[in-house]
Amino acid sequence: MTAPLASAAGSISGRTVLVGVLGDPVRHSLSPAMHNAALRQLGLDWVYLALPTPAASLATVLNALEALGCRGLNVTIPHKQAVAALCRELSPLAQRLGAVNTLVPHPGGGWFGTNTDVEGFLAPLRASAKPGPAGASWADQQALVLGCGGSARAVVAALVELGLGRITLVGRQAAKLATCLAACRDWAPQLETLAWPERGEGGGDDGRGDVLIQALAAAQLVVNTTPIGMAAAGDPQARELSPLQPRQLEVLAPGSCVYDLIYTPRPTLLLRQASARGCQGLDGLEMLVQQGAAALGLWSGIKELPVAAMRAAALEQLQRRP
Repeated sequence: MTAPLASAAGSISGRTVLVGVLGDPVRHSLSPAMHNAALRQLGLDWVYLALPTPAASLATVLNALEALGCRGLNVTIPHKQAVAALCRELSPLAQRLGAVNTLVPHPGGGWFGTNTDVEGFLAPLRASAKPGPAGASWADQQALVLGCGGSARAVVAALVELGLGRITLVGRQAAKLATCLAACRDWAPQLETLAWPERGEGGGDDGRGDVLIQALAAAQLVVNTTPIGMAAAGDPQARELSPLQPRQLEVLAPGSCVYDLIYTPRPTLLLRQASARGCQGLDGLEMLVQQGAAALGLWSGIKELPVAAMRAAALEQLQRRP
């Protein structure tokens, strides 16, 4: 006889509430382990599932989950921007970013879309040692952000909230850089862009390599939002890549902070290299935990959430992976 599936609070029943994450792929998400640990601790008869959702089926899946009484959803790659257009209402932050990572049922039907990535990104920075002398704040410091995708917009919004005086966005695709700059211009006046030099380009006729070197040397905070260095199934070499070349790494100021949104492997090559330079390193695992806790608070209305249990479950799941 097959054992019944277990919900966070015990066995799944006719009263069990569904929450989950939509993405493609989403099979290896840490969110189910993390959220179900929290739900068990809270004693809620809820279950959190990873729900693989191809782009062509996104609207259909959202409608079906609404009809089933789903209490809330996380949204991950590649749907964060597409899902915004399918929401009945967006939070001001989600409107500004053009990206949604959390859905809550709307009282009038459909979904309310918001974004907890900014809150998640900020939590470890606010808890970390600040740059410069003891007690110094992030206000008026300089940051350099590698990549110009959806995650980069959330990072820029977070850095604006921290009061960074200068934010440089570095990307390989001129059109994407221009689009990102245009989308952020009204609320991020301190944002500027820089074309990313190709591998081996050390500052040729256009000087891009030298300009990036100068920006890295001046930055108190460097954030990697690209997938370079992420462990990938079937590609053992991926984990031994870094978005920065040796010459670029050499100019990082000891004591500066390098924040890599990647958390597989842990630490990434970039963070190992930064540590060797005497930099403070942060990875994306705490961001994942904190944005997840913020989403769970929106779905449940509970303010005191078991963040430690969520963190422990995510770490345990990571350690089981090859």
